[in-house]
Amino acid sequence: MKMLRFRSPSISSLPQEVQCTIRLLDDSEIACSIQRDTKGQFLLDHVCNHYSLLEKDYFGIRYVDLDKQRHWLDPSKLVVKQMKCQHPYTMCFRVKFYPQEPIKIKEELTRYLLYLQLKRDLYHGRLLCPFTDASYLGACILQAELGDYDPEEHPADYISDFKLFPKQSPRLDRKIIDIHQNELRGQCTALAELNLLQRAHTLDTYGVDPHPCKDFTGSTAFLGFTARGFVVFQGNKRIHLLKWADVSKFKFEGKTFYVIGVQREKKLVLTFHTSTPAACKHLWKCAVENQAFYKCAKSSQIKTVSSSSIFFKGSRYRYSGRVAKEVIEASLKIQREPPAVHRCQFGQSRSFTSLSHKQLIMNMEPLLPALSSSREHRDISADNGLLALKDSVHLSPLKPSVTPEEVEIEDLENIQERQEDEMRPDEERRETHAENEDDTDSLTISDTAYNPCASMVPTPVEETQGGLDVLFQSPARLLKELHDDPEMQVELQAEREREVAREALRQSLCNPLNGRQQVQACLRSAARLLVMVAGLLMILLPLLLMLLESDLDISFLHDIRQTPEFEEFHYEYYCPLRRWFLCKLELIMEQLWGE
Repeated sequence: MKMLRFRSPSISSLPQEVQCTIRLLDDSEIACSIQRDTKGQFLLDHVCNHYSLLEKDYFGIRYVDLDKQRHWLDPSKLVVKQMKCQHPYTMCFRVKFYPQEPIKIKEELTRYLLYLQLKRDLYHGRLLCPFTDASYLGACILQAELGDYDPEEHPADYISDFKLFPKQSPRLDRKIIDIHQNELRGQCTALAELNLLQRAHTLDTYGVDPHPCKDFTGSTAFLGFTARGFVVFQGNKRIHLLKWADVSKFKFEGKTFYVIGVQREKKLVLTFHTSTPAACKHLWKCAVENQAFYKCAKSSQIKTVSSSSIFFKGSRYRYSGRVAKEVIEASLKIQREPPAVHRCQFGQSRSFTSLSHKQLIMNMEPLLPALSSSREHRDISADNGLLALKDSVHLSPLKPSVTPEEVEIEDLENIQERQEDEMRPDEERRETHAENEDDTDSLTISDTAYNPCASMVPTPVEETQGGLDVLFQSPARLLKELHDDPEMQVELQAEREREVAREALRQSLCNPLNGRQQVQACLRSAARLLVMVAGLLMILLPLLLMLLESDLDISFLHDIRQTPEFEEFHYEYYCPLRRWFLCKLELIMEQLWGE
């Protein structure tokens, strides 16, 4: 494997190099050596040059830190400062922003990479779909990888070589084969991939990178961001869709994530709780990036956002790069000859199940379905070669919420099906019962809870007995555990003593004799505060004026002037204030000279 070395023009003699491996969408890998001053954009450009990819704004590089928290590599920051983990670095090249209309993608190469990503989403349970859509998508994958059905080349059970979904039923396999053999015949590989993109982008879970959370009731929910807006899933139902035009702000505090928007002309505030503060910050950053990419018409409209409404407090972030509309406009201007698309051969694809256990560990892609049985878990855990899968995410399945009206409808449908079944001929009835028996223990795509399997970069959920619920313990349980702790008992006693002291102070303040003394103390405190503020302004004001008005070419002053926050303050606040002050000064001077 060829090793490349990236060097920054500003630093040419750094001795220490870091080995970096980037796993691509087809599970192949490329490696390079990077310097300490290498930024994330170098790695992204390296992968895009490897593919000869121009429509690269849809893609990004992901990594997982030592705490199992996933991140998107920031192109504008140093790689070594972001990774903060042991060498060598391992990252993944993935689709970061899913195009709203895949038909508007200009080049076949970009569509192929999106096809690989969607195939992974199907395999890991992130792209949930009804039975009809699942059959069609599976058939498109067969057509893209095998071509037309040929009885001489393809045996009766040729679909058994493919693993397309977390769990496949015989009925689903038969439907996929039927569509592949009859409806898709004659389609070339590129057309079959495009058909998959066109069908997939109509699904509710298209482009959803699920973030497990708890809502205000304590129920597990999955949050995601799509081209349409912010979505929330519970069970297999989408319970919220807040379009980007209706989203006012995202913010977070600790492990609590807030979505503020407008729905039906009323202010809406949604509150969710993540497992860790790091997961909450990552969720907020993903929300800000997706909102900027899909909502803004131009990248020049993007402003620095803060996680809190308090000035200079909390995390601040500004999205850099082109937005969706600009990417589409740039795609229309591509004039080059389409590059060759080097597709992975049959047998090298992730959907092919004949990979060895060793290869699966190398690829770091767990193959445990979300709804696998305990027997499968025992068999896999017995294999020492699969110990790496212990870091995977296993979420307990959720029961889909069903209303009484839906139960009545289902009961009526079941009665009608039984009546129709009794009216069928015996032979047809036996075939139907055989199909139903085959599907007894299999996955029904449309009825499964939204419960994605772990991927290379999972949201951190420890593999504990209680699963996700252990991370989000109820307040009552937490309080009970705290009160049982001896150290906590000492702290509670100290808190009681402080409360008694505060109560005594409040009573003393209510005494009229001490009222004048308290007023004088407050005035002295206010005077001291004003003196401190004035002193601080006397120190900071000259420094601020030097930054804004002087042309001193000092390195640290230059770096401060280049920050987005300083530029925003300079052009949006300082310049209008200076123009207003000069205008007022000119009017005063004219009046003085006129007199």
